[in-house]
Amino acid sequence: MRPPLLLRPRIAIPFVPSTLPKLLPRLYSTSAPPSSKSKHEFISSFTFPTAHSNGVIRVISLCRPAARNAISVQLLQELRAHIDDIASEYDSEGNERRPLPLDSNGQEIKRTRALIIASEVDGVFCAGADLKERKGFTAEQTQTFLQNLRGTFTALSSLPIPTISAISSVALGGGLELALCTHMRVLASTAVIGLPETKLGIIPGAGGTYRLPALIGVGRARDMILTGRRVSASEAYFLGVADRLVDVGVEEEGEEGGLMKRAREEVLREAVRLAGEITEGGPIATRSALRAVGWAREEVENEMYGRVVGTEDRNEALAAFAEKRKPVFKGR
Repeated sequence: MRPPLLLRPRIAIPFVPSTLPKLLPRLYSTSAPPSSKSKHEFISSFTFPTAHSNGVIRVISLCRPAARNAISVQLLQELRAHIDDIASEYDSEGNERRPLPLDSNGQEIKRTRALIIASEVDGVFCAGADLKERKGFTAEQTQTFLQNLRGTFTALSSLPIPTISAISSVALGGGLELALCTHMRVLASTAVIGLPETKLGIIPGAGGTYRLPALIGVGRARDMILTGRRVSASEAYFLGVADRLVDVGVEEEGEEGGLMKRAREEVLREAVRLAGEITEGGPIATRSALRAVGWAREEVENEMYGRVVGTEDRNEALAAFAEKRKPVFKGR
């Protein structure tokens, strides 16, 4: 019997198989490839509409099963291309760029309102850097790879829209550092995280030593980093690494695909639900709130409040409240 988590409310999402066919076909119906597709594609991207149909929730899914989604040069290039595509929709202040590019049908593409980083591989989110590939690097190639890795992670963490990692299994080293770049993390009860770099004679080099302490405090982060131990999903939730914990139970007899397949589907569904809940709010307000919380300073909160108070969305919310209906936000 699992001990109850007393300090933080626990989120348990029941698995209802009949709901998956409704969710996943819609989720994987609209392809959104990066601006430059490579010959060997290790990442796919899919979208579906937000509540107000004024944008999309985008899912970037790692798919390199032969290497447990390890971060290679190729995978990193593809990830950066997707992130840069999303970043191009907004300016440096987080405001929407207009107009957006046109799709193949001549229609303006839907703006990305939230991003989910997920895995298409059962049993792993991301195993970290591709050590086999790095073994053959020269010192110069290693430095170039690290610069690109850090730059990509910084670009992800700098996106002005809500970002969520959906983790159903193993996220170690650079895999956890990738997840730490997103605003929120949804973990299945089968997930395992850790920063084992000290066991390899190095230290976390892509943000782990500063993003993890900023998230859970220096003492707890120091414990994880110095021991290099693997942390269960329930402990990760207790520590504050995970924002949602999805209890997937145990493997059922004759279950198609097994427990890890179900865990991956359930954690993705909860991440999608969370992104949908967030994007029900006003787009300008959501981005402004992210910026205010990120800086955690009074002057920034005042500036962001000034940005939202005169918007059409704010007037729409007041009208909707008076008329006892849900507001329809347009991001203006």
